[in-house]
Amino acid sequence: MNRAATVVATGRYLPERLVTNDELRGEFAASGRAEVIDGFEARSGILQRYRADPAQATSDLAVEAARQAMQRAGCQPADLDLIILGTDTPDQLTPATSVVVQAKLGALNAGTFDIGCACASFPTALATAGGLIAANPGIRRVLVIGAYMMQRLAAPGDPMIFFYGDGAGAAIVTVAETPGLIASAFLADGRYADHWGIAAGGTAEPVSHEAVDTGRTQVRLMQRYPPEINEDGWPRLMYRLAEQGGFTMEAVDLAVFTQVNAASIDTVCDRLPLARHRAPKLMGQYGYTGSACVPIALDHAIEHGLAGPGDLVTLLGSGVGYNMAGVALRL
Repeated sequence: MNRAATVVATGRYLPERLVTNDELRGEFAASGRAEVIDGFEARSGILQRYRADPAQATSDLAVEAARQAMQRAGCQPADLDLIILGTDTPDQLTPATSVVVQAKLGALNAGTFDIGCACASFPTALATAGGLIAANPGIRRVLVIGAYMMQRLAAPGDPMIFFYGDGAGAAIVTVAETPGLIASAFLADGRYADHWGIAAGGTAEPVSHEAVDTGRTQVRLMQRYPPEINEDGWPRLMYRLAEQGGFTMEAVDLAVFTQVNAASIDTVCDRLPLARHRAPKLMGQYGYTGSACVPIALDHAIEHGLAGPGDLVTLLGSGVGYNMAGVALRL
């Protein structure tokens, strides 16, 4: 029998502290830059975001989302064969944050690894989980997580903290007779690698006093990404998914895109064509949660009845690198 994989449950976690745009305006008014918040709000559609407690790390957010997904799937930590964590805000450079999550969950029968391609991490991890289940009879249940805490890595006065919301989303993927994960597609363009990131702290530029003093150990936007990178790239990936999965755009019940710019999502829907109401825009409620925004949006959609059993769903994430990844699945 051919082995297939399907998503059986999802979960999400947002920290308790809510930070509104008005709060940020107050903070930036002291330096005469409150209008920056106004501009970001108008262009992105973001109205608020959640911030983790200082005692929390990325692994803590991941664990909370994982516990909700596991509870909904009716599985215990001991039932997990593998944990895949997608994040570009790890607890530390090494070891992998997924092993920290494994220990905190008590999932001692599970192997783990991290995937670090920013907002493309969760779709990439889902596709990886599906492939491993299909190829390996010893893997039957995989926990896939996307988690994000970029604000912790930014300078307090950096206006880009407007975008950074903390959170995590998770999914339980299991072996199935009928394929749930039906297609995957990937794109990248490393020519944009120097546009945004953390310059120091790796092998190209190890940490030094000079790097710390000049802020090179903190996340920075060096050059703005053109809107076309998503508005052209997302349709390309969507059509690849449709070709591989044997479906049309009209058949897509829910299309989840990286939740960073509401206008870009509408533009892409019009180009595909895809009805705008099928592509949720939740950045107003959750902010931009990077590696976690796709699973958070998926879980929100399921919980609020925007998608249900049998629906065709596409998940498309894109972020710094530049990396893009998409998956198509039947819930």
